[in-house]
Amino acid sequence: MLRLALNMTARDWRAGQLRFLLVALVVAVAALSAAGFFIDRLRAGLNRDAYQLLGADLVVATDLPTPRAWRDEATRRGLVQTGTTVFQSMAQAGEGEAVQSTLVSLKAVGAGYPLRGRVKVTTSVDQALDSVGTPAADIPAPGTVWLDAAVLEKLQTQVGASLRLGDRTFRIAQLIASEPDRGSGFATFAPRAMMRLDELASTGLEQPGARITYRLLLAANGAQGAEGAQAVAAYADWLRAQVKAGNVRGVRIDTLQDGRPEMRETLERADQFLSLVGLLSALLAAVAVAMAARRFMQRHLDACAMLRCLGLTQRQVTVMYLLEFLLVGLAGSLVGVLVGFAGHYVLLEMLGRLVSADLPPATFAPALQGLAVGMLLLAGFALPPILQLRNVPHNRVIRREQAAPQPMALATYGLGLGTFVVLLLWQAGDVKLALLTALGFLAAFGLFALAGWLGLVALRHVRGSVNHQAWRFAVTSLRRRPGATVVQVVSLALGLMALLLLTVVRGDLMGAWRNATPPDAPNHFVINIQPDQKDEIATKLRQGGALPAPLYPMIRGRLTAVNGKPVTGDTYTDERARGIAEREFNLSTMTAVPAQNDIVQGKWFADGPGVAEASVEAGMAETLNLKLGDTMRFDVAGSPVEAKITSLRKLKWSSMRVNFFVIVNPAAMADAPQTWITAFHLPKQAARLASALSRDFPNLTVVDVGGVLRQITAVLEQVIRAVEFLFAFTLASGLLVLYAALMGSQDERTREAGLLRALGATRRQLSQAQLIEFLLVGSLSGLLAASGAAAMGWGLAKYVFKFDWTFNPAVWAAGLAAGALCAIAGGWLGLRNVLNQPPLQTLREA
Repeated sequence: MLRLALNMTARDWRAGQLRFLLVALVVAVAALSAAGFFIDRLRAGLNRDAYQLLGADLVVATDLPTPRAWRDEATRRGLVQTGTTVFQSMAQAGEGEAVQSTLVSLKAVGAGYPLRGRVKVTTSVDQALDSVGTPAADIPAPGTVWLDAAVLEKLQTQVGASLRLGDRTFRIAQLIASEPDRGSGFATFAPRAMMRLDELASTGLEQPGARITYRLLLAANGAQGAEGAQAVAAYADWLRAQVKAGNVRGVRIDTLQDGRPEMRETLERADQFLSLVGLLSALLAAVAVAMAARRFMQRHLDACAMLRCLGLTQRQVTVMYLLEFLLVGLAGSLVGVLVGFAGHYVLLEMLGRLVSADLPPATFAPALQGLAVGMLLLAGFALPPILQLRNVPHNRVIRREQAAPQPMALATYGLGLGTFVVLLLWQAGDVKLALLTALGFLAAFGLFALAGWLGLVALRHVRGSVNHQAWRFAVTSLRRRPGATVVQVVSLALGLMALLLLTVVRGDLMGAWRNATPPDAPNHFVINIQPDQKDEIATKLRQGGALPAPLYPMIRGRLTAVNGKPVTGDTYTDERARGIAEREFNLSTMTAVPAQNDIVQGKWFADGPGVAEASVEAGMAETLNLKLGDTMRFDVAGSPVEAKITSLRKLKWSSMRVNFFVIVNPAAMADAPQTWITAFHLPKQAARLASALSRDFPNLTVVDVGGVLRQITAVLEQVIRAVEFLFAFTLASGLLVLYAALMGSQDERTREAGLLRALGATRRQLSQAQLIEFLLVGSLSGLLAASGAAAMGWGLAKYVFKFDWTFNPAVWAAGLAAGALCAIAGGWLGLRNVLNQPPLQTLREA
């Protein structure tokens, strides 16, 4: 039987019967493998680069010097470590009456800092303000400091001058252009001064009772690979257990996921977009292979009937074709994996500087996944036609009749559907994304089939409305093959829908993602604005070129009780919850829901007299086990304030705007002492406005978070470019689906055209009939595809990626035009020879 299968495989290959199936499988696996290899390496690279925003793989922040035992355990586990000490202090420059002083955020860094990323330095103030600099080879040299450019402006000094910190005088050696782990928290609002950790003691600034943050930075020894990530995660678990067992206070363990919410959201969306690429590749691969297998089955009905007449049993026929498909599957999968592996290098070359040249090497996982995907596709979508071939009757040789599919053959389509869903879940790596896309395409399949059938019913009533022979030929041809026509409409619509989702709708998704962190996002914060300064500062911001800068009241308060029960750090076991309970909140009050905030539960307060209501951020509510109706008590400057939770809000951290965990209605906070805070975008040409504010209002704290915003934007643009290039791979699969859909009924149309010509139909009549037929099929498919793509784009934007969506009318125009053009082009390519050769030759070949 193996020899027979090999002979049949060779015969089918020479006859061109397997080429389309093999090409479909190679393109499908190549698209998946190329995306798989690239996504695997890019995700590893993105995670590595994103860890630069922490300066390490893991950061342990404490209020007291890091215990020696924690450092020793990190060393024992083979982790690289360094430390930083951060606190606010006064810096002085000048002599005598010309001395100037300002508050700085002093950061003493140990050798090897940072463990991930590089500090960029420069000697140019303008370059420092633009975050342009050269990566530093080491930490500051002995006796030197690095400063933010704002410090020079406040102290009216320059690079090379002296700066006094405590009991020591240092030389200003460099300006800080970019600091990878700077962060955007309120503790970093003072301009930075950076020095060596081993010189901190000589300044005399590290005194008992000082508010100092000690950070232990840890990283895997070498690249951030799977083994290194496991070592870091294991140490983090060990440390959490130590903190819990010893009831250690004032410890915060930061990872990329819980330490940088604005970066976490960007990376989560990046991962979802990359998953979507694999998802669409899997979808198109399944449709292409299914169409190719169906075409293979249709072309082997006569040969199978002949083999049955020559004595082969149903079992032998099944085994023979299974072996043939197994050989094709292995060959196609191997070739597809090799093409995909080469293709991902081409993609890396095309991306150039957007992707780091030192991405982690490719693993065998995408190759094994590509082989498995190829065999899964073949098993799920080739078994149904094979089982139909085993049931071909002997008398088809004479009567050319095809028996209806048997129940077992129909059951295998359920196997194909199950395989398809499993494939989507595997490729996406996100259950919600996979199920939403799978349900969307399955719903589209059903609706497209219903629309195709309704279209055929409508054609029955309009057949005689146009008195033209070609029109009647076209309508009759479509209604003569209702099943084939519906399949063609559905296949063409699905292929076009995927292509529209990859092209037109993709642009809308990318635009919406960019708008989630827009170019004009706030890059400066100003805090400690006094009530009598609010109007004057607002005027200066407006005149100085700052984009709209809303001011918000900020009230300091500590959570003391929930529902009458006292709250302390010991109330919670979760480290983050304990940290929240032990520190003061930045409360606010306002009448309307702030921008970039969405109410997910309850409703916004009405601000009635004598009623205290609170709106709480949903993530913090989950951490503290808060729910609607709970009463929170805060200690605000010694006065208790109780407020009932009436709404929960979802914040958009990537907006970089001012966000508050708790907002209380204005009537309840009328007598509370408050300062004001604002966030605004300052264009480059107005960059010196921040220094002017600090000089004119010494009590203000002005911080530039433009560096953080540029880091987020750089990662965002990198992923968007990568996704756009990855879409090119899935585009090839989509084009193959279109070709399969258009060629699915080619043989039958060829026979009909030859017969009509033999009966006297002219070439012009047949050409016009074909044009009308394909215009009807293509236009309907294009409109259906556009509707489906727009609906899926809306669903993905709203329920998966969580950003605003606007319907684009161009999708329907593109769908209508693409459907009609593809159908006409496919029909002409498939039937052009029929019109140029004698009818007898056409019928003999058919």
